[in-house]
Amino acid sequence: MVAHITTVAFVGIEARLVDVQVQVANGLPSFTIVGLPDKAVAESRERVRAALGAIGLSLPPKRITVNLAPADLPKEGSHYDLPIAMGVLVAMGAIGSDMTDGYLVLGELGLDGGLQAVPGVLPAAMRAMEEERGLICPAACGGEAAWAGDLDIIAADSLLSLINHLKGSQLLAAPKPAVEHDDAHIPDLRDIKGQESAKRALEVAAAGNHNLNMIGPPGSGKSMLAARLPGILPPMDPAEILEVSMIASVAGLLTGGGITRRRPFRNPHHSASMAALTGGGFKARPGEVSLAHRGVLFLDELAEFQRPALDSLRQPLESGEAVVARANMHVTYPARFQLISAMNPCRCGHIDDPGRACSRAPKCANDYQAKISGPLMDRIDIHIEVPAVGALDLTLPPPAEGSEEVAARVANARHVQRERYAALGVGERVRTNAEADGEVLERVAEPDPGGREMLARAVEMMKLTARGYHRVLRVARTLADLDGADGIGQNHIAEALSYRQKKSF
Repeated sequence: MVAHITTVAFVGIEARLVDVQVQVANGLPSFTIVGLPDKAVAESRERVRAALGAIGLSLPPKRITVNLAPADLPKEGSHYDLPIAMGVLVAMGAIGSDMTDGYLVLGELGLDGGLQAVPGVLPAAMRAMEEERGLICPAACGGEAAWAGDLDIIAADSLLSLINHLKGSQLLAAPKPAVEHDDAHIPDLRDIKGQESAKRALEVAAAGNHNLNMIGPPGSGKSMLAARLPGILPPMDPAEILEVSMIASVAGLLTGGGITRRRPFRNPHHSASMAALTGGGFKARPGEVSLAHRGVLFLDELAEFQRPALDSLRQPLESGEAVVARANMHVTYPARFQLISAMNPCRCGHIDDPGRACSRAPKCANDYQAKISGPLMDRIDIHIEVPAVGALDLTLPPPAEGSEEVAARVANARHVQRERYAALGVGERVRTNAEADGEVLERVAEPDPGGREMLARAVEMMKLTARGYHRVLRVARTLADLDGADGIGQNHIAEALSYRQKKSF
């Protein structure tokens, strides 16, 4: 007899069905797993053996063969423990095959028979919904799986309780959707004294989801500004929550099976490698650009990152996807993120202070900033200079406006954009001005005659590329949305152009 249990293998955030076939046949006692298993899957036989022993069952002295089909798809992770154990139980006759039919099974077994949390339960639950199946998973992941919708979910904390539930001697309660209670304090913009132009640029970037680069001396407040961006961003809508949670689930970042409405804010160290940023490694895991999907990727000390790592961001910034291509794996992860970066003007950071600048100025500043490629800088919509904070600024009273007031304007501008692009029939792929391109951008970002003439002159004088031209239009459209204007005026074009200026030393 061959028992069949359905589980999944993860390729990116896609859950592909895997048929776990278990055969118990006569022959020398053995336990073999085939079908391209990795080390964690190969070790499942020891965990299954110990878990069955913990509940009073022992493997029969026969030849046990487990095949994970399709055999040419690599199988990775510990979530194959439970489907293998269930297959063995069915093949032994301990439970009936009809008890597991119609279910998708995943979970890790402990040596005592307990079920441990595993990554990827939410994508697996979504696939179970598509296949009109139920889901069997660990109790720790039940709250995560419940977000998939009206789904028959069995969330057990041990192998014994799962068997008892299937046999009808015990009833497990259906899990409820879990929400992560994030009590972390978000810094307020009111803490920043001075830097009014930088705060204005931060508001514009938040309103249109634009990329932003800040350049200034040490201690000018660049990192403080970036840390306050999450406080003015609107919460995610249900579709965005699902996208972000599926990536976090595959990466194993959903704590307690709960999801959150707060947008991701990723802040990798400047020693991060290319694989850490864009994804990769032996198992092609999601990188920082994917973990920041629908949120913010903050790169502090931008010029200190490895240049190949920074240049690897160019494709995700344009396409909204991170394609990880390896000899044994080809995976695509969503990567629609907002890039916020900060850097010093030179290595010492004091190029504007004659008393503290090094003797190599201004050549040191040109060499330092040249570490960042032109194509990457061209993909950043807003470039601002953050000057040093003076003693008089520090003695000023707190600003009248804080994150709450700015967040209200940002939310209103985002609402206007969602309504506009939904009316154009492109709301599924374009949600903010930063995502508008091609014909859509031409329809929504047509400046008035004065703005058109100013932009034409700027293209010649500033040597703007076609990409830079379009990014000016996107920023101008956001400025008009913040002002509540239907059209783009000359003043909007002028302010958008000011954000493309880069200081030369």
